[in-house]
Amino acid sequence: MDAVTPKSKHDTPDTHSHVVRPAEMEWKKTRFAGCEVKGLLFDKQSGLVTALMKFAPGATLPDHEHVKIEQTYVLEGRLVDKEGPAAGLSVGPGEFVWREAGSRHVAWTPEGGLMLAMFQVPNKFFEKDGRVTDISGADWDELWGHVFKD
Repeated sequence: MDAVTPKSKHDTPDTHSHVVRPAEMEWKKTRFAGCEVKGLLFDKQSGLVTALMKFAPGATLPDHEHVKIEQTYVLEGRLVDKEGPAAGLSVGPGEFVWREAGSRHVAWTPEGGLMLAMFQVPNKFFEKDGRVTDISGADWDELWGHVFKD
Protein backbone atom coordinates (compact mmCIF):
# COMPACT_ATOMS: atom_id res chain seq x y z
CA MET A 1 0.00 0.00 0.00
CA ASP A 2 1.40 3.41 -0.94
CA ALA A 3 -0.45 5.27 1.75
CA VAL A 4 1.19 8.59 2.50
CA THR A 5 -0.25 11.28 4.71
CA PRO A 6 -0.36 14.40 2.54
CA LYS A 7 1.34 17.41 4.08
CA SER A 8 -0.79 20.52 4.38
CA LYS A 9 0.72 23.89 3.58
CA HIS A 10 -0.17 24.78 7.18
CA ASP A 11 1.94 21.97 8.67
CA THR A 12 5.23 23.05 10.16
CA PRO A 13 7.96 21.17 12.02
CA ASP A 14 6.74 22.89 15.20
CA THR A 15 3.09 21.83 14.97
CA HIS A 16 3.48 18.05 14.81
CA SER A 17 -0.05 18.02 13.43
CA HIS A 18 -0.84 16.68 9.98
CA VAL A 19 -4.28 17.32 8.56
CA VAL A 20 -5.61 14.68 6.17
CA ARG A 21 -8.65 15.43 4.03
CA PRO A 22 -9.99 12.10 2.76
CA ALA A 23 -12.72 13.81 0.70
CA GLU A 24 -9.95 15.27 -1.47
CA MET A 25 -8.18 11.92 -1.94
CA GLU A 26 -8.72 9.36 -4.68
CA TRP A 27 -9.75 5.82 -3.85
CA LYS A 28 -6.97 3.38 -4.79
CA LYS A 29 -7.85 -0.07 -6.05
CA THR A 30 -6.26 -3.04 -4.37
CA ARG A 31 -5.57 -6.38 -6.03
CA PHE A 32 -8.74 -7.72 -4.42
CA ALA A 33 -11.86 -7.17 -6.51
CA GLY A 34 -14.23 -4.64 -4.98
CA CYS A 35 -11.76 -3.41 -2.33
CA GLU A 36 -10.45 0.16 -2.43
CA VAL A 37 -8.40 2.15 0.06
CA LYS A 38 -7.52 5.69 1.09
CA GLY A 39 -4.36 5.66 3.16
CA LEU A 40 -4.60 8.21 5.95
CA LEU A 41 -1.39 7.38 7.80
CA PHE A 42 1.47 5.08 6.87
CA ASP A 43 4.76 4.80 8.73
CA LYS A 44 7.12 2.47 6.85
CA GLN A 45 9.53 2.12 9.77
CA SER A 46 6.97 0.87 12.30
CA GLY A 47 4.36 -0.46 9.88
CA LEU A 48 1.62 1.68 11.46
CA VAL A 49 -1.33 2.07 9.07
CA THR A 50 -4.65 3.89 9.31
CA ALA A 51 -6.89 3.64 6.25
CA LEU A 52 -10.41 4.08 5.02
CA MET A 53 -11.46 0.91 3.24
CA LYS A 54 -14.40 0.71 0.86
CA PHE A 55 -15.87 -2.62 -0.19
CA ALA A 56 -18.32 -3.38 -2.99
CA PRO A 57 -21.21 -5.76 -2.24
CA GLY A 58 -19.85 -9.29 -1.94
CA ALA A 59 -16.18 -8.24 -1.80
CA THR A 60 -13.88 -10.61 0.08
CA LEU A 61 -10.47 -10.18 1.68
CA PRO A 62 -9.01 -13.68 1.32
CA ASP A 63 -7.23 -15.68 3.99
CA HIS A 64 -5.06 -13.29 5.99
CA GLU A 65 -3.41 -12.89 9.37
CA HIS A 66 -3.29 -9.76 11.48
CA VAL A 67 0.38 -9.66 12.45
CA LYS A 68 -0.24 -7.28 15.34
CA ILE A 69 -3.47 -5.86 16.79
CA GLU A 70 -5.99 -4.84 14.13
CA GLN A 71 -8.88 -2.45 14.75
CA THR A 72 -11.88 -1.79 12.53
CA TYR A 73 -14.70 0.70 13.01
CA VAL A 74 -17.59 0.04 10.61
CA LEU A 75 -19.06 3.24 9.19
CA GLU A 76 -21.42 1.66 6.64
CA GLY A 77 -22.38 -1.88 5.65
CA ARG A 78 -21.31 -5.04 7.39
CA LEU A 79 -18.07 -6.96 7.89
CA VAL A 80 -18.48 -10.72 8.32
CA ASP A 81 -15.93 -13.42 9.12
CA LYS A 82 -16.58 -15.83 6.26
CA GLU A 83 -13.99 -18.39 7.39
CA GLY A 84 -11.74 -18.82 10.38
CA PRO A 85 -12.16 -19.33 14.15
CA ALA A 86 -14.79 -16.57 14.41
CA ALA A 87 -16.77 -17.63 11.30
CA GLY A 88 -20.15 -15.91 11.27
CA LEU A 89 -19.06 -12.94 13.39
CA SER A 90 -20.86 -9.88 11.96
CA VAL A 91 -19.98 -6.24 12.69
CA GLY A 92 -22.31 -3.46 11.51
CA PRO A 93 -22.48 0.34 11.35
CA GLY A 94 -21.31 2.07 14.49
CA GLU A 95 -19.67 -1.12 15.80
CA PHE A 96 -15.99 -1.66 16.47
CA VAL A 97 -14.02 -4.89 16.37
CA TRP A 98 -10.40 -5.46 17.30
CA ARG A 99 -8.42 -8.59 16.74
CA GLU A 100 -5.45 -9.89 18.65
CA ALA A 101 -2.06 -10.33 17.03
CA GLY A 102 -1.97 -13.58 15.08
CA SER A 103 -5.71 -13.73 14.35
CA ARG A 104 -6.50 -15.19 10.94
CA HIS A 105 -9.70 -15.13 8.89
CA VAL A 106 -11.44 -14.47 5.57
CA ALA A 107 -13.43 -11.21 5.67
CA TRP A 108 -16.56 -10.63 3.57
CA THR A 109 -18.89 -7.70 3.02
CA PRO A 110 -22.26 -9.09 1.87
CA GLU A 111 -23.79 -5.67 1.08
CA GLY A 112 -20.51 -3.77 0.85
CA GLY A 113 -19.21 -1.32 3.38
CA LEU A 114 -17.00 1.53 4.49
CA MET A 115 -14.59 0.99 7.37
CA LEU A 116 -11.82 2.78 9.24
CA ALA A 117 -9.02 0.23 9.70
CA MET A 118 -6.01 0.65 11.98
CA PHE A 119 -3.22 -1.87 12.26
CA GLN A 120 0.52 -2.20 12.60
CA VAL A 121 2.46 -4.05 9.95
CA PRO A 122 0.31 -4.95 6.98
CA ASN A 123 -1.60 -8.20 7.09
CA LYS A 124 -0.07 -11.43 5.81
CA PHE A 125 -2.08 -12.87 2.93
CA PHE A 126 -1.79 -16.62 2.36
CA GLU A 127 -1.76 -17.28 -1.38
CA LYS A 128 -3.04 -20.54 -2.87
CA ASP A 129 0.47 -21.27 -4.19
CA GLY A 130 1.94 -21.13 -0.67
CA ARG A 131 3.47 -17.65 -0.87
CA VAL A 132 2.91 -15.15 1.95
CA THR A 133 2.33 -11.61 0.66
CA ASP A 134 1.12 -8.20 1.75
CA ILE A 135 -1.95 -6.43 0.35
CA SER A 136 0.03 -5.40 -2.77
CA GLY A 137 1.08 -8.99 -3.53
CA ALA A 138 4.73 -8.37 -2.62
CA ASP A 139 6.68 -10.87 -0.52
CA TRP A 140 5.78 -10.08 3.09
CA ASP A 141 9.17 -10.96 4.63
CA GLU A 142 11.11 -8.83 2.15
CA LEU A 143 9.02 -5.74 2.84
CA TRP A 144 8.01 -6.13 6.48
CA GLY A 145 10.39 -8.58 8.14
CA HIS A 146 12.60 -5.69 9.26
CA VAL A 147 9.94 -4.54 11.72
CA PHE A 148 10.67 -7.61 13.86
CA LYS A 149 14.46 -7.30 13.72
CA ASP A 150 16.30 -5.60 16.60
